[in-house]
Amino acid sequence: MRNVRVGLVQAKWEGEVSDDSMIEENIEKMIQKHENFGKLAGRQGVQILCFQELFFGPYFCAEQDRRWYKYAEPIPGPLSNRMCELAKENNFVLVAPMYEEGSVGVYYNTAIVIDSDGSLLGKFRKMHIPHLDPGFWEKFYFRPGNLGYPIFDTSIAKVGVYLCYDRHFPEGARALGLNGAEIVFNPSATVAGLSEHLWSLEQPAHAVANGYFMGAINRVGEEPWKIGMFYGSSYIADPRGQIIVKGSREEEELVVGEIDLDMIREVRNTWQFYRDRRPDSYDSLTKG
Repeated sequence: MRNVRVGLVQAKWEGEVSDDSMIEENIEKMIQKHENFGKLAGRQGVQILCFQELFFGPYFCAEQDRRWYKYAEPIPGPLSNRMCELAKENNFVLVAPMYEEGSVGVYYNTAIVIDSDGSLLGKFRKMHIPHLDPGFWEKFYFRPGNLGYPIFDTSIAKVGVYLCYDRHFPEGARALGLNGAEIVFNPSATVAGLSEHLWSLEQPAHAVANGYFMGAINRVGEEPWKIGMFYGSSYIADPRGQIIVKGSREEEELVVGEIDLDMIREVRNTWQFYRDRRPDSYDSLTKG
């Protein structure tokens, strides 16, 4: 058995965003909150930990304001270095979503993957960028990802990442499976409404269709722009589509579940989706 303890952090932004000094103070508090969750995860023997989308701050895409550009950082940089130390000190693999400055004036919604020895293995840049009214104006802040669907061969498992809105697109979920993912994390910032019904459907379906585990993470609480309530409910789904652990709808918490990676072989030997797929017949899917 290849048992792995997986942790998901759902947290709440607290504080106003009316001026820069207040934002900077509350960003530091948010980072420290996640560091404390990381220490708790370390004490509980978590081997892979994932934070929520844009974990360091609020979901600022609820407004269109250039003031948020200055909170993007290069990778590696101060925040990613800090996360590498957190992973090393607590001996876990860490998936940490950030706001990345790729070059001057070019920004990405990015998640870094850090191995348990603190080494930065690489990053995934969000591929599908929504621009939805009201309050999800991400094209103002992010360029679409250009790194494809990488898999990170960590000391614990082969890890893939899909970010929030990406989860609505099955093509990338399949690409992650074809690239060798054993567990795929989807850090999100999602409010109650139409998406809540889909939250418990799409990602277990990806797990089934691709024969891997899924870790779905969502923040909690209501933020200053009042675009709706972030509904938490972070969970882990197994390759049979069963949810094996799930967080609350409203509370900050570390959600921990134990998975057996050997289930992947068992399930794929039963459901031969990779054997029976017909890529020769899918050409039209890439023609606009």
